[in-house]
Amino acid sequence: MNERRLCFVVPAFQAESSIGAVVRGLLEAAREAGTWTAPAVVVVDDGSSDATARAARDAGAEVLVHTLNRGKGRALLTGFRAALEHGARAAVSVDADGQHPADEALRLALDPAPLEALVLAVRDLQRDGAPKANRFSNGFSNVWMSWFARRRLRDTQCGLRRYPLPATLELGLRGSRFELESEVILRAVRRGVPLVEVPARVLYPEQRTSHFRSGRDPTRIVFRLLHTAATTPWRRAGEP
Repeated sequence: MNERRLCFVVPAFQAESSIGAVVRGLLEAAREAGTWTAPAVVVVDDGSSDATARAARDAGAEVLVHTLNRGKGRALLTGFRAALEHGARAAVSVDADGQHPADEALRLALDPAPLEALVLAVRDLQRDGAPKANRFSNGFSNVWMSWFARRRLRDTQCGLRRYPLPATLELGLRGSRFELESEVILRAVRRGVPLVEVPARVLYPEQRTSHFRSGRDPTRIVFRLLHTAATTPWRRAGEP
C-alpha cells in the first residue's frame, strides 16, 4: 500500500486506561507491514475528562480534541477529515477499548478490496465471547439494516471498518453517535459504494467499558435509518 494512502482513526472517550496500548499496537503493526501514512494513527478525543488525549499523544498518535462530547459519529468524521487532509484515501476505524487486535485492523487495511469500497469486519460474537446483550442488539440491527439495504448484512455494528474517505465524506451523513455507523452503510449501499464483508476476530476484555446504551442507542439507530431510507434514493444505473 502506498505511503499516505491509509491511516487508522480511533474515536476515544474516557479511554485513558486502554488508548496507549491500542495506539502502540497499531503503530507497530503499520511499521512491520511498511504501511506508514502521515500520520499512521489519528485519535479523536471526544470530550474526555480523563487523560485520554495525553496517553494517546505519548503513545505516538496525532490527537485531535473535541472540547465537549459530540458522539462517536462526529469523532469519526473529524478523524476522517484529518486523514484525508493528510493524503490518505481510506481509513480503518478502530475502537479505543482494545476490542480490535492490531493485527486484525492491519489485515482489514490490507484487504485486496479496492480502496473505494466500504469494508466491514464481521465478528463471530458467540465464539469471541460477546455478552448476550451485544449479540441481541447486533442481531436486531442486522435485520433492520438488511431489510433497508435489500441485501443480507452479517454485522452492522462492528466498529472495525475500512472507510473510503472521499466517498464517505460525500454521503451527507447526519448522525452524531452510534447511529452514524448504521447510517453510513445504508447511504453507501443506496449510492452505489461497493460493500465488502470480511471475517474478523475481536476481544472482549473483562474491564472493557462500553458507551453504547441498550435503550437509547438502538432507538437512535432505528430513527436514523427511517429518515435515511426516506431521504436517500437508490442510484440509477449510469447515474453519477
